[in-house]
Amino acid sequence: MIDEVTADLKAEIDGTVGSLQRDLSRIRTGRANPDLLSGVMVDYYGTETALIKIATISAPEARLLVVQPFDQSAVNDIDKAIRNANLGFSPMNDGKLVRVPVPELTEERRRDLVKQVRKEGENHRISCRNHRRDANDMLKTLLADKEIGEDENRKGLDDVQQITNAGIARIDEVVKAKEEEVMAV
Repeated sequence: MIDEVTADLKAEIDGTVGSLQRDLSRIRTGRANPDLLSGVMVDYYGTETALIKIATISAPEARLLVVQPFDQSAVNDIDKAIRNANLGFSPMNDGKLVRVPVPELTEERRRDLVKQVRKEGENHRISCRNHRRDANDMLKTLLADKEIGEDENRKGLDDVQQITNAGIARIDEVVKAKEEEVMAV
């Protein structure tokens, strides 16, 4: 019983860490990364469609993204969507593909991005604590239903806390690495 609770908790915390890594990959660091445009939605024939579903995004240079649409008629819609996404990019459209230069970040913008990274990290730490609370509630329910004893409950609570601490430490490592990446000139 306790093993199931701890296994579920580990899986949920792993999912939370993975979610944080995906969320942080969308934060600009001054280098071109195709993930920067992964959240852009394009009005494609009247339907909001993710950019990554209608085009390939590549980073041939450190400061340039190239968007190659599968359908050439969508080039103008892609250009417009990138401009309207408020990412701070000025795409250039040559009729066949869209080039998106990634501008250098200012010191002030870097500090704002670090704040954003820390906020994301805190949101994911809270998520880990919520998973811990749910696991502890399950252990209390098992104890109340007399499926486990007092000693097993205490051991389970300790295991849950250790798993949570390890998850939060992983989140802190990811956040610290991203902060260093953002602040690197």
